[in-house]
Amino acid sequence: MAEVTINGVARHLAADPDMPLLWAIREELGLTGTKFGCGIAQCGACTVHLDGVAVRSCTTPLRAAAGRSVTTIEGLQAGDGLHPVQQAWIDEQVPQCGYCQSGQIMSAAALLARIPAPTDNDIDAAMRGNICRCGTYSRIRRAIKRAAGEGQSNG
Repeated sequence: MAEVTINGVARHLAADPDMPLLWAIREELGLTGTKFGCGIAQCGACTVHLDGVAVRSCTTPLRAAAGRSVTTIEGLQAGDGLHPVQQAWIDEQVPQCGYCQSGQIMSAAALLARIPAPTDNDIDAAMRGNICRCGTYSRIRRAIKRAAGEGQSNG
């Protein structure tokens, strides 16, 4: 049995410790916002935060999350409002098909937690492993910059 904190709630999961974290999140907990894309950590659709760091949950075994904190797209927002990245995604009309968006948003949020005012190179490096088949990369960049601006103090 693995004890993992998922979106701030301690959970006891009676699953194979080698099960990919993605399947524990989706199948054991019913949190389906984290998507399966490629299964080999190349597309980024399955991105979650493990102790605040963006990881690919399709190749991260459940045992690696034991005793740690996992945040999924469902747990990203704080309180009643959206996370600044989620709001920026809406404002910049980023999604087309939307399949990659939870992974994109989770990678962007981890970037902004590390680097509150990222450069284009920072954005490129952080988002490199997230594939958008619809090609909305320019909107993604604008949304990240918008979220960074919202996160800065105005005064």
